[in-house]
Parts: sequence; C-alpha cells; structure tokens
Amino acid sequence: MAKVREGTEEVQICTNCGSRHLVRDYNRGEVVCEDCGMVAEDAIIDQGPEWRAFDVEQGEKRARTGAPMTYTIHDKGLSTEISWKNKDSYGKSIPTRNRAQLYRLRKWQRRIRVSNATERNLAFALSELDRMASSMGLPRNVRETAAMIYRKAVNKNLIRGRSIEGVVAASLYAACRQCGVPRTLDEVAGSSRVGRKEIGRTYRFMTRELKLKLMPTKPQDYVQRFCSELKLSGEVQSKAAEILKDASEKELTSGRGPTGVAAAAIYISSILCNERRTQREVADVAGVTEVTIRNRYKELTEKLGIEIQL
Repeated sequence: MAKVREGTEEVQICTNCGSRHLVRDYNRGEVVCEDCGMVAEDAIIDQGPEWRAFDVEQGEKRARTGAPMTYTIHDKGLSTEISWKNKDSYGKSIPTRNRAQLYRLRKWQRRIRVSNATERNLAFALSELDRMASSMGLPRNVRETAAMIYRKAVNKNLIRGRSIEGVVAASLYAACRQCGVPRTLDEVAGSSRVGRKEIGRTYRFMTRELKLKLMPTKPQDYVQRFCSELKLSGEVQSKAAEILKDASEKELTSGRGPTGVAAAAIYISSILCNERRTQREVADVAGVTEVTIRNRYKELTEKLGIEIQL
C-alpha cells in the first residue's frame, strides 16, 4: 500500500495494480485491494467507533474493555463474577424457574475462584496488603510492586515457617524503598499486626533470597513528607534540602539514621525561615527522639557553620 498526494489530500493506492479501492477488514485485521485481492497491510488496529462520554455512567456503558490486569488480586482481576441482581445482559429479570440453577452457578463460581492452597494464601495476603497500603496512604505503583515481591516469595516457598502478615509487611517495606516512597519500619509496623523486629528480620531474609537490589534511603527522601505533616512552607523545604546537600558533601550523613538527619535539617530550616517548630513536634512526625534531633542539630550547625539565634 502506498500513499499519493492529490492536491491537499493523501490517497492510499494498491502497490500491485494501482487501484484506490482498498477495504479495511477488521475481522481479519487486514487492508485488502478489491480489484486484485492483494493484502496491502495486515495486523491493523481496530480504533473502534468514535464516541464521547459526559459522565462516569456513560463511560462505563460505552466502554468495550474491563478493568486492567492487576497483581493486587490473587487471580490478577481476570476472573468473571456472576451478579446477585438476578438479571440477564439485557436487564430483564431471570425467570423464577431458572434462579436455583443461577444460585448453584454462583456458588461454584465462588468456589473455583479460589481453588487451591496457594490461591487461598494469595487471596488472604493480598487483601491484607491492600488494607495496610490504604492505612499508610501508599500509591498504586507501590501496591503493585509489593504484590509482585510477595508473589515471588510464594513461588520460592519463602513463606514457609513465617507469618503471612510478616511477609506482607516486609514486601510492602521493600516496595516503598524500591519505588522511592520510603516509610520507616515503625510506620509499617504500626499498620500491620506484627512487630518491628519480625518485619526487619523477614525483610533482610527476603532481600537476600530474592536478590532485591535496594539502595539505602537518603535523608532527602523524607523532607517533603515531614514538612507537609508539619505544615511548613516550600521555603523551609528548600532550605532543608540545601542543608542536607551541604551535609552529604561533607559526609556528615554517613553512618547516621536518615530520619534523624532529615528531622534535624527541618528543625534548623524552620528556625532560619521564622516558622519555628519545637523539637518535640518534629520528633513526633519523624518517629525519632528529641535527643537524636539535638545531637544531629548540634553536629550540623557546628560543621556547616550555621548560626542560629534561639
């Protein structure tokens, strides 16, 4: 198939006979010449009818596809579901004589959806993962990554001898670090039903067995979230980022907890920008002690030559 320009328009012609009678056959995905029968193009994409939707309801009615595949559901969201509405595809009520059969179909559909022990495990674990991610306010990409890590752990039989909640929490913690949305172990433990120590132990075991390449978290990763929770302005946030940049260049952040260093930098910048927050307020948000903030704060001010009037 070739294109020829006639005036301002482009016309498609058959390269075999020069005919302009080309037909798009969407059933076969081909462009065929009516005169000589040559297949000018194959594997064409059906663009579908052009339509507009002015609200969600219209969009759902006119949509030709279902929900996208997701790893956060044990069957990846590909299974069907028989509705309890007792209505057919046209919206008509199903006759009473067929309702017993429909009830049995529903029951067996529900049973075969979770057919073996692995699927039962996944169904429980992924619902727990969704609950934890929702309580922590994590985005969709983190949930998908955590679900993938958990599925890999199940395939390698790493969950044997460990609690499902512990492996789920460890997967979520690893996904947060992988996606650049860091959360502390204490935050993950607060949303789960297992302790910080067990999550940390399971996380270290999983990273070793699954060969997860995770970079250590940096203090800069926490600044935006801590400033937002403390209701500080963008000026304070940028000043804290500058302090942390200078500190990392002078290697003041190595060997120290990233949350403590980030909290100290925010505390200093809040004083410099006249938006003072107490050490207690910053410590509560960062999940560290006031003593840690005081120690990091003294180090940063002394080594960076920052003068603060308290």
